[in-house]
Amino acid sequence: MNRDQMIQNLAREEWDIIIVGGGATGLGAAVDAASRGYKTLLLEQSDFAKGTSSRSTKLIHGGLRYLQQGNISLVIEALRERGLLCDNAPHLVHHLPFLVPLYRWWEGPFYGIGLKVYDLLAGKLGLEPSRTLTRKQTLKEIPTIERKDLRGGALYYDGQFDDSRLAITLAQTAADLGATLINYMPVTSLLKKNKIICGVRATDLETGKHYNLKAKVVINATGIFSDNLRKSDDKKAKILIEPSQGIHLVLPASFLPSHTAILVPHTDDKRVIFLVPWHGKVLVGTTDILVDKASLEPKPLKEEIDFLLKTAARYLHKAPTRKDILSIYAGQRPLIKTSGKRAADISRDHVITTSKSKLITIAGGKWTTYRKMAQDVINRAISVAGLPYRACITADLHLHGYEKQADRSHHWSLYGTDVKAIKKLRNKKLITPSLPYTLAEVIWAARSEMARTVEDILARRTRILFLDAKAAIEAAPLVAKILAKELKKSSSWQKRQIKEFTRVAKNYLP
Repeated sequence: MNRDQMIQNLAREEWDIIIVGGGATGLGAAVDAASRGYKTLLLEQSDFAKGTSSRSTKLIHGGLRYLQQGNISLVIEALRERGLLCDNAPHLVHHLPFLVPLYRWWEGPFYGIGLKVYDLLAGKLGLEPSRTLTRKQTLKEIPTIERKDLRGGALYYDGQFDDSRLAITLAQTAADLGATLINYMPVTSLLKKNKIICGVRATDLETGKHYNLKAKVVINATGIFSDNLRKSDDKKAKILIEPSQGIHLVLPASFLPSHTAILVPHTDDKRVIFLVPWHGKVLVGTTDILVDKASLEPKPLKEEIDFLLKTAARYLHKAPTRKDILSIYAGQRPLIKTSGKRAADISRDHVITTSKSKLITIAGGKWTTYRKMAQDVINRAISVAGLPYRACITADLHLHGYEKQADRSHHWSLYGTDVKAIKKLRNKKLITPSLPYTLAEVIWAARSEMARTVEDILARRTRILFLDAKAAIEAAPLVAKILAKELKKSSSWQKRQIKEFTRVAKNYLP
């Protein structure tokens, strides 16, 4: 993907579909639309997956909590999508064992039966069967688990992935199929003819140039910011989104020296919490707190941090402290507004609305079901715009870089077949000594993945900021130097980039 070439594509007189928003939902919609042969344009105000879509728990899962809530249809849909994604992107999604620790006599049969139901709901797209472990087997699986009163464990399987890497892969897949995608180009207003939306006005943040872009239909896939575009269309539009904030703590691998994750099935606020091995570290999360205002860079609250540390301490032999935290990241979910409900109780189903002026908005949902959400919203767009019908083909569509036998012992497996091209760049120098990312990946991200800033590189093309905030800040000058050379930027640009990145990265420090 090359941004300059994408900009040149804007000379097209009219698009079939313009998608506003470059997170999981928008990128999935771009893949679906382009795969059906529609002329597709996606515009993102910042970087791809800058917001919610890079700040998940890194799981592709059916959702045991939704099973507990009785939302069987959502679980079945998510389990099906989990299976499809494992088939279509094996270089990005893999099976991960989860252990539910059992401390009371009744928990064994209770969770054992529940997990068998979970297995059955997955049908032919199931991963591996769940089973019950003895105390000895549980301690062998996770040596650092809290031993007091431990009776055993219930083991099941779900999927794990790298969220922002999947987002970039979706962008590449859409581009391979002929879509045009541009980051750092916010939509500033909607264009109308006879009170019906006929396009958007957008601004290239790098040049300041404005574009009036015509389309047969516009899709609002802006997540937590969905109501902003809806209000610009209709000032009287009712609020649709109720943002919920969730944070994750990143700890050293010594707290969970295992390839098995821990699921805490009941916390003090009646949620589930995960302790997940990821890229050689441990993720602890997530919280679920309703917030008043949507933000691209939400800040973790003290009570959220304390809650996760307290919960993790109950299930680990050694209690983690603030001093152990390598990074903290916060994200906001675009939940559908429901009066009187706690954030944890609000459904993760998606909703599609069409305004009087024919603005289509898709909101809610979760990473696991992005493909089905895309299918549904493009079907709606076809109907609203009167486009010639073409069936969805993404259930069997291999994503960019597809490699069935990817070597997961190295993080480069996330690039799939692109690894060969990255290795040809012949720069194996590490960005930071504590993590395996190389300068070749910086060059690749600039040339082929539309990375435009130091933050793009350190937060989303690699995951250094999420894994070790201090190391990311220390690496910023080197990345700025390499990126400036690739993008032909000045020394003053480098200094501004380092300063801006440091400002953002401080929110990730404990």
